[in-house]
Amino acid sequence: MYLVKTPSVVKKIYPQFVWNFSRKEPYVYLTFDDGPHPEITLEVLSVLKKFQAKASFFCVGKNVVRYPEVFNKIIEDGHAVGNHTFSHKNAWDTERELYLQDINRCDEVMETSYFRPPYGKISKRTAKNINKKIIMWDVLSGDFDRNIAPEKCLKNVIKNIEKGSIIVFHDSEKASGNMLYALPRVLEYINSQKWQCETIKKGLELSSPF
Repeated sequence: MYLVKTPSVVKKIYPQFVWNFSRKEPYVYLTFDDGPHPEITLEVLSVLKKFQAKASFFCVGKNVVRYPEVFNKIIEDGHAVGNHTFSHKNAWDTERELYLQDINRCDEVMETSYFRPPYGKISKRTAKNINKKIIMWDVLSGDFDRNIAPEKCLKNVIKNIEKGSIIVFHDSEKASGNMLYALPRVLEYINSQKWQCETIKKGLELSSPF
């Protein structure tokens, strides 16, 4: 079970996390978790380039080690990167010190001031020990869900996206079928609304998150 649209009550419980940016600016923020992947990430980069869109990639450290050329390509193309732990650990199932060590290990292979917890799971106490902006989301595409059709993944985003939205996709094998179907169509919709896709860095610069 997962929520496509993050409820306002959740945002109020965790106000220290970034859930979305200003609804006044004509920008939206696409994010991709779990990469880099040697093929899928490159496909994503190609689609983003076609639409002149910028995005943010929350990378797993062990994948950065495996595919440094793909990671470097993300940065060369002008996208932002964030820490997604070294081995995609679940904070709710991992002893706190081991979890923090896994974040630090990811820091050893990439430089970033942004963090997103895998599965969106983290406690307030653990979060206090992370010296980064914790970036969550307000629209979850559900691309990882193999029980939904690609059209449903697209609908999840189109129905819920608005100015300032942070949207989650995954550049992983599990999500690739749904994601690669939905992504270009989402970008077409964004263009039709006369919005622009920007990085998390840009969102933080433009306005205070709330």
